[in-house]
Amino acid sequence: MNKTNLRIGIIILVLIGAYLGFDREQKQNPQLNNTQSAVVQSETQSTIDDSGKIRQAFQQQQSNVQVHASGRVKAVLADDNDGSRHQKFILKLSNGLTVLVAHNIDLAPRIEDLKKGDVVEFYGEYEYNPKGGVIHWTHHDPQQRHIAGWLKYQGKTYQ
Repeated sequence: MNKTNLRIGIIILVLIGAYLGFDREQKQNPQLNNTQSAVVQSETQSTIDDSGKIRQAFQQQQSNVQVHASGRVKAVLADDNDGSRHQKFILKLSNGLTVLVAHNIDLAPRIEDLKKGDVVEFYGEYEYNPKGGVIHWTHHDPQQRHIAGWLKYQGKTYQ
């Protein structure tokens, strides 16, 4: 056996070992993808789930974190009509954490007929609070100083 064949054989063995180790880790910890870099298919056909990123921001008490995920409506709250008006509801994320969504209805249309159990996808900014956090900036910024966010519900985008 010459040196080239020996090197190729060693490389193949290393690659097989790496693959088997990764496969074993996935089987031993199937929730790894759910909490760190989850990719899910929600009823809105999203392929991004930053719920792990949100959980980390919550645990580290971080704010101003841009996130994209979806959740199931746990409660629909009364609108906040002090100052800028906001539609408010609580979503339960795939990781079990609950967040308050504060959607500015002076800048974007409200979601009509939203009810408990509905799935809402969002792209907005996470702000820490001890109850789980708040998602806001789920709308366009008319002054174009902030990343535009949105909500998606039953195939319609609210921005």
